[in-house]
Amino acid sequence: MSEPTGTGDRPALQELDDDFESVLCVVAHPDDIEYGTAAAVARWTDAGKRVTYFLLTRGEAGIDTMHPDEAARVREQEERDGAAVVGVTEVDFGNHRDGVVEYGLALRRDIAREIRRRRPDVVVTGHYGDRFVQGRLNQADHRAVGLACVDAVADAGNRWIFPELIEEEGLEPWNVGRLCFGGSPSATHYVDVAGQFDRAVASLEAHRAYNAALPEQFPKPAELLGMVLGWGGQAAGVDKALMLDVVDRR
Repeated sequence: MSEPTGTGDRPALQELDDDFESVLCVVAHPDDIEYGTAAAVARWTDAGKRVTYFLLTRGEAGIDTMHPDEAARVREQEERDGAAVVGVTEVDFGNHRDGVVEYGLALRRDIAREIRRRRPDVVVTGHYGDRFVQGRLNQADHRAVGLACVDAVADAGNRWIFPELIEEEGLEPWNVGRLCFGGSPSATHYVDVAGQFDRAVASLEAHRAYNAALPEQFPKPAELLGMVLGWGGQAAGVDKALMLDVVDRR
């Protein structure tokens, strides 16, 4: 790790080192990864790391003027398009319902299954508290998926939890080295993404139908990511950065 940085009362941040080969991003909805994390993904794929996405829903409840069946189809493709911009070609979806994702064994099992299948060194998910950085309220699906990831990384490494994953699917246990949470107000690390800003914006812009349905006053992709990654850069002492709360499990 590099020397920590920080100013004032903000805890010092350490730069996340790159001694890993594979990353699994686990989120609730299409576009969740594109609100900042995709900038780090672009850096990682450029460095030859394998990054895969797992989304628990297809975002079918996200567009008020579009029937959920159509929205699911459109938003799934938009996610694949956005992923491709930052070098990700493997994007998988769960079958949980957008807006009513419930924390529980089914959610934990689905995430543990994907971890065992992908066998990542690092899992990146979203903050599971009630507020993001800057005090913004967090949405219910985000909280459920983030909390389930906390448990699923442990479940994935324990052969006696969800033994059916071995018996029926042949998925042997896998231990994740790091668990990272984006959007946390208690970030510990950062990824310098200054050189990836334009690709991050393009990745979010790929969600055309969803962005078009947002209120007029909602920030456009470049403005929004400028704020999110700018806050990270200010905290880290660089131009732009993704802040992460990192749990080292090695």
